[in-house]
Amino acid sequence: MIEVKNISFKYAGQKNLVFDDFSLTLKQDNIYGLLGKNGTGKSTLLYLISGLLRPKKGAVCFDSVETKLRKPETLSEIFIVPEEFDLPAMSLNQYVKINELFYPRFNREVLEACLKDFELSTNLKLNALSMGQKKKVYMAFALATNTKVLLMDEPTNGLDIPSKSQFRKVVAQYMSDDRTLIISTHQVHDVESLLDHILILSPQKLLLDASVAEIQEKYTFEYRTPAQMDDAIYAEPSLQGNAVIAPRKEDSAETQVNLELLFNAVTQGKI
Repeated sequence: MIEVKNISFKYAGQKNLVFDDFSLTLKQDNIYGLLGKNGTGKSTLLYLISGLLRPKKGAVCFDSVETKLRKPETLSEIFIVPEEFDLPAMSLNQYVKINELFYPRFNREVLEACLKDFELSTNLKLNALSMGQKKKVYMAFALATNTKVLLMDEPTNGLDIPSKSQFRKVVAQYMSDDRTLIISTHQVHDVESLLDHILILSPQKLLLDASVAEIQEKYTFEYRTPAQMDDAIYAEPSLQGNAVIAPRKEDSAETQVNLELLFNAVTQGKI
């Protein structure tokens, strides 16, 4: 379990707090979607969870141990894939040989299977890869670590359309039941089929903390004509008609969550 307890944080040289008395609990065996406008602290929250940043007040704990202490036994259970990163000028095999020992459940078979799904080989020079290829390799390594916590910041940025589909397939196939995955993203359509819990941030506070099942139980997402808008909570025009969020009726079928529509409704105070 990850517990964010009443934290306050700001970057050096900045007046405004990114978080002020902010709390959040994240449970095992969930894939969280972390959404928010630019500047709301999504990446900062991931870095605080990983221990790369330290709160000014409060605590961020993983299994009751503060991540800011950066204990090896804690860090070996948390892996973060940042939005932008560099890889060293070495082969993938060398990189794996150096780093795999830090992660007690590292699985080379998972690494090779992920790379195969990404249409990449294990015989790679890391500094010769495109940005999209680097992301695939690093995400494959991240999944192979089998850490209890996996954090991904904008993982589909830089991927082409086929690669985004490969990403969803790889994550769905190699995420085990005892792990927690948090995906921070603006590209909601790239990941919405993976998520089972939604977090929406605004500056310094959490606007939504709900499972996909809870959202589907409470609301319906559909397209309607102008004559069918009586009970609409939120609507946006589209080529298919009005995209609508409305209360779900007891006898109605469950609908897929439209994350973009949900995000706009929540940030505008309609939900």
